[in-house]
Amino acid sequence: MSQYSLPPYIEEMFKLELSDRDITVLKETLSELRKPVAIKLFTTNDRMSCFSCRETEKLLTLLQTVSPSIGDKPAINLDIIDIVKSSEIAKKYNVLKAPTIILLDGAITYLGMPAGEELKGFIETIIRISTDDHGLSENTLKELANLEGKADIEVIVTPPCPYCPYAALLANMFAYASSMIGKGNVRSYIVEAYEFPEIADKYAVTTVPTIAINSRVVFVGLPYEGQMLKAIKRLASLYV
Repeated sequence: MSQYSLPPYIEEMFKLELSDRDITVLKETLSELRKPVAIKLFTTNDRMSCFSCRETEKLLTLLQTVSPSIGDKPAINLDIIDIVKSSEIAKKYNVLKAPTIILLDGAITYLGMPAGEELKGFIETIIRISTDDHGLSENTLKELANLEGKADIEVIVTPPCPYCPYAALLANMFAYASSMIGKGNVRSYIVEAYEFPEIADKYAVTTVPTIAINSRVVFVGLPYEGQMLKAIKRLASLYV
């Protein structure tokens, strides 16, 4: 595989280029963190198989650095794991390719770098977890607490997409709430289409965000909370 298997303009989307002002805003935003948030980054040094791994590591390391201290440690607890050297850990989390980011011990997974617009949803997800603020309605919580079966939500995204962060955040909050008050049977996977093209191709994605639940495309575009809940209930019931 060529090191430059992607067009240069696509690789540019994943370059971490933040000004001093951007970093100051990040620090101010992350000052909202109240509880530690554990993040596992599965990466590799093989640039030919992972063109964004270096930039993803730089991004997450920066977020940890500018996050406030809770006790004597940063609020963001980053664990960087080489998928080759630590293959057993990767296997435990069913990680097959880098970069993969794990939150809430696997309830939320990012397949690819949260670059461009996606960074907004990623940071908001971290803040929501740290502040116990899922933002979902009482009815949704009740339904999730009693949900039988399982629902794996895949949100296919790209860095320039302005609606993708909101779709990702919604899926993440369903997974987060399920892990806290339910059976943990809802999981979210935010899939970067350029880095994981095999998944985008599986769903014949031409527009993002595209959302699949249990391998069935249910939305093209951004759904409302109630629409997402209805789809989760319908498809999870097939796994009872």
